[in-house]
Amino acid sequence: MAQPIPQGYFAHNIEVVGYHDLNGKPAFKLAMQEVNRRWYLYLAHLWHRGWSILDVTDPTAPEFVAFIPGPENTWTIQIQVAEDKMITALERIAPGWGGNENQAFSEGFFIFDVSEPTKPRRIGHFQTGSTGTHRNFYDGGHLVHGAAGAPGLVGKIYRAIDISDPANPREVGRFSLPEQARGAPTGGLKFSCHGPAHVENDRAYLSYGDGGGIIIDISDLAHPKMISQLAFRGITATQGIHTFLPLPRRKIALINDEAIRENGDEDLNLAGIVDISNENQPRLISLFPLPEPPLESALKNFYEKGGRFGPHNQHHSNHQACLEDRDDIAYLTYFNAGLRVYDTRDARTPKEIGYFVPPDPKIRIGLKPSRLVAQTEDVLVDRRGCIYISDKNLGIYILRLATVWPYSIV
Repeated sequence: MAQPIPQGYFAHNIEVVGYHDLNGKPAFKLAMQEVNRRWYLYLAHLWHRGWSILDVTDPTAPEFVAFIPGPENTWTIQIQVAEDKMITALERIAPGWGGNENQAFSEGFFIFDVSEPTKPRRIGHFQTGSTGTHRNFYDGGHLVHGAAGAPGLVGKIYRAIDISDPANPREVGRFSLPEQARGAPTGGLKFSCHGPAHVENDRAYLSYGDGGGIIIDISDLAHPKMISQLAFRGITATQGIHTFLPLPRRKIALINDEAIRENGDEDLNLAGIVDISNENQPRLISLFPLPEPPLESALKNFYEKGGRFGPHNQHHSNHQACLEDRDDIAYLTYFNAGLRVYDTRDARTPKEIGYFVPPDPKIRIGLKPSRLVAQTEDVLVDRRGCIYISDKNLGIYILRLATVWPYSIV
């Protein structure tokens, strides 16, 4: 049965298809698989320890089918699904986000068999020996490309993990920056592989905080080598570069940092397009226009609204047939400005073509934001054109572009 859609949202060129409250467990990252003409959305949770599954075959009436409990006192906020496997990141909870520093936590990632889509079966556990993993990349096969902690190093690094024997996963390659050696001078900057390490053939594209957007050669996986580094050291927001997503057919990449502090209390938030036609010298060629509040909101700007305002997650197709694979449109969550959709056909002049700003939550579920406003976290788009977004204190909205633009999606 379809759930009522919470009203009070603002939308342009986007229509609301469906909604699910997730039984009061807000989602963070999203993944999907299609099995026997049924569509399953996999959700990692932010304030609760574990993962949920929605059957979204009928996007107007999503059905909650399972919750898989995760380890206590552990972030279970990241998830990937491909080729009947589910990779669920396990990570030490950052201070101020509900963890207990005096209790044990789990770390690394779990490997689940999801050949029965609604009955995940755990078949492996990789451990980093450190703080765990954040945004990993898995598009099938035997390799997980992890954004992982490592003993003796600061922040997360790139670690390639062979899961061909899921019960005994093993590292087969790694890459880190010199600044990540414990005690190395950093100039007050943050060097950490936020991930995912998006992989195209023998190249991996790393989002690396103040290390910028990094391209590495993984043709010899045991010895990855840096090809280039596009750095924005000290001029982007607190997180530094959060996403570096290549669109290989067009030889461009989408890049953005992540707003961290509330009420605009940080440096420039960056979201734009990089020319990677010469991989040895990638260059920033444009910025996405800054979101403006709808006139009917009565806001002068989104900073007035409170909470975080700035870019966060892009839609990643991850080479999955069930997900939309377009490189003329970019979908980007923008925290209190909701979802923004951009026409990128002219990479020099991207234009906003649609937005959806959820209503502010009525009930606080998590610790953040300090002012209870909408905070859109992740976006995923399936092959049918259904757009899924998550929020810190709301359920899942299912959306669709109001016009099939500029040509058929299916």
